[in-house]
Amino acid sequence: MATATFLLPQQPAPMPDGQRLLLRGVNWASYRKISEALTGRHVRLTYDRGNLEFKTISTIHAILSRLLFQLIVVLTEELGMPRRSCGDMTCDRDDLERGLEPDECFYLTNEPLVRNKDQIDLAVDPPPDLGVEVDITRSSRTRLGIYAALRVPEVWRFDGDQLIIHQLQADGQYIEVERSRYFPFLSGDEVVRFLQQRTQMDENALIRSFRAWVSRSVAGNKQISA
Repeated sequence: MATATFLLPQQPAPMPDGQRLLLRGVNWASYRKISEALTGRHVRLTYDRGNLEFKTISTIHAILSRLLFQLIVVLTEELGMPRRSCGDMTCDRDDLERGLEPDECFYLTNEPLVRNKDQIDLAVDPPPDLGVEVDITRSSRTRLGIYAALRVPEVWRFDGDQLIIHQLQADGQYIEVERSRYFPFLSGDEVVRFLQQRTQMDENALIRSFRAWVSRSVAGNKQISA
């Protein structure tokens, strides 16, 4: 079967924020070269068995992604959980011919398994425990199949109105659940409540408010279980 070869210019013309471009018939080697060439640029790649999608990041997308990152940092700190933050690390496997770049991703329970590694290879290392997707300009629901193939246990999707928590099941499918497996007191609605406050206060004030809420929630759960 013929394969496609793509050459990137040194200074490619920028795509408008929030736009997407889909190429078909891209082989794995070409995908990897393109991924490496675009490292550090504000473009998200999704590769699914020959189909390569480029998606640019809008300002609101970046703001919400960073805010979700900060909320998850607070959660792990208040719970005393191990954490390795990998941002938009490329998550791919050549044996599956699939790959993507989350908006944010984290190692939590599996953090000790990658703690001493500067390079993570999902062919031998576990996938991130949690992936985060911001769906302001288009749905990332189609990317769930790639997350499932990579065996990412939990994915959060925020579409601007709702935060949907997807948990991977034994059959390799995701189901929507009310609360995170890693933060059992946390619902998607609570996350959205704090995200919506970003227009009412600066980020430092919002994070302080969220930290206080998490602290109270953790203390309340401890009292209930005592």
